[in-house]
Amino acid sequence: MNPQADILLTDVDGIPTLFAHTAGPMRAGLVFRVGVADETLARTGVTHLVEHLALHRQGLAAHDYNGTTKDAFTHFYTEGDESQILAYLDGVCASLADLPMERLATEKEILRTEESRRDRPQLPLWRYGAQGYGLPSYPEWGVPVLGPDDVGHWARTWFTQGNAVLWVAGERIPAGLSLKLPPGERRPLPAVTSALPSTPAYFSDGRGGVLLDAVVADTAAARVYAGVLERALTRALRQEGGYSYTTAADHTSRRDGHAVIAAFADALPDRQDAVLGGFVDVLAALQAGRVDGGDLEAVRGRADSALAAPDAAVRRLAGAAEDLLAGRPPVPLEQQRAELRAVTDQHVHAVALEAAGTALLQVPAGHSADWAGYTAAPTTSPYAVTGRRFTARDNSGWALVIGADGVSFVGREADGTESAATVLHRACAAVLTWPDGGRRLIGTDGLVVDVEPDRYGIDASAMAALDAALPPAAVVPQPPRERRPFTPEQPAHIHTPQAPRRRTAGQTVSLVIWSVLALLLAFVALSVTVARSEFGTGEWVVMLGILWGITALCAWPAIRILRDTRRG
Repeated sequence: MNPQADILLTDVDGIPTLFAHTAGPMRAGLVFRVGVADETLARTGVTHLVEHLALHRQGLAAHDYNGTTKDAFTHFYTEGDESQILAYLDGVCASLADLPMERLATEKEILRTEESRRDRPQLPLWRYGAQGYGLPSYPEWGVPVLGPDDVGHWARTWFTQGNAVLWVAGERIPAGLSLKLPPGERRPLPAVTSALPSTPAYFSDGRGGVLLDAVVADTAAARVYAGVLERALTRALRQEGGYSYTTAADHTSRRDGHAVIAAFADALPDRQDAVLGGFVDVLAALQAGRVDGGDLEAVRGRADSALAAPDAAVRRLAGAAEDLLAGRPPVPLEQQRAELRAVTDQHVHAVALEAAGTALLQVPAGHSADWAGYTAAPTTSPYAVTGRRFTARDNSGWALVIGADGVSFVGREADGTESAATVLHRACAAVLTWPDGGRRLIGTDGLVVDVEPDRYGIDASAMAALDAALPPAAVVPQPPRERRPFTPEQPAHIHTPQAPRRRTAGQTVSLVIWSVLALLLAFVALSVTVARSEFGTGEWVVMLGILWGITALCAWPAIRILRDTRRG
């Protein structure tokens, strides 16, 4: 064995193995370099399905065990005595080599139930699109259509000897341990894609809180920055402002030399403005170099205490296995502690500036962050395809264009500008198809175009040509849906989730005019209400009815403008 300070690096059956000495129950994990980000949108869930099938033969074991599918890694974990560890690892490897396909339908139902309780984050979709690291934002659409051949091929390709790392914590590596996995090569990390033309950027979501996602270099200073940011948010938004109950920040290594800084603050509807403003103020203060010395010392001290704890090496094993699979050898414990102690407020300031340049902000529906220097994330395409045009039957002017290269949803916004959403066939991540003829095309950039033949009067030949042009691997058949009669309405907008409509200059002028008129009339009506004694009862009632009625008529256009432009 080659000592790496607190972690030893060796191998078992040609598989790199990390070992940390500890007393008590033995723990072990088998980690593979495959996850959701390696899949396609049309086949999402295949890795998770393999994980479930591989664990089925473990049954109701007396010891603890589990499996986890992450963005780029899949973990199999167990804790028990030496014989239980040996049996678990041998069983997982045997199952991966010969998955129990008779359980395929049952495990699909289990995954469907599990997914119904899952809260899917939206930030990955907006940053990465409908591919790679953006796929955790989507349902596991691939699970229902996966057959034994698909699942078996995935297991043989990714769950191999060359694509695995074992870790063990205990008195020793169990004698007689053997990992019989099929041969295969180490797989590189998923490509990092982008759906954002520029950053910092923001989008609006129907939820009430504020979330931040930023990509920075994976350093000790980045981990400290996350802790300092959490303390600053808690102090400003909870302790001093009283606006939020939950504030948090986290650092997650992507294992490619970069890390994701995530932060969150919740907000009640009547406190969303205050939380958004306070959140941005905290970020701005750190970007200006105003790093609280007490926060820095507290975060650094807590992190160092965790590294100095007796079980520090054991807790680092799973992450060290991911690093090793990504081509990053384990970092000795003392080196990590030295890097942590060297972090200064200048280093934290530098991370704050780096995070500001890559930031993606999720704000509550009806809000924006352009006033803080963030650019609205795109919800439209810069171009439309050429082809046959099918105008919506509601006379709204919106239309679908079906061309040889793809499909576009086109029309004119309220301010007169042309708008388009386009999904090209070559960049189609998935096509949801319904038996009634409906199609939903999802581009790799996350844009969505719905093709409804009855709404646009699309003939059978055009639909046949569209279906023939779609990539077969992207097609995801859907079960029959309730058939709703056609109603004349503007088609749903094009991005999922939807972005709020922007108020045009003309709408803003109209809003000001109608609001001023309504306020003036309300003042007059209120004066007449108070001055009742100066009029006869009948005359007073008639005058009040007229004045308040006119006031309501003037206020209604302003209310409609506010309502329409705040929908997200």
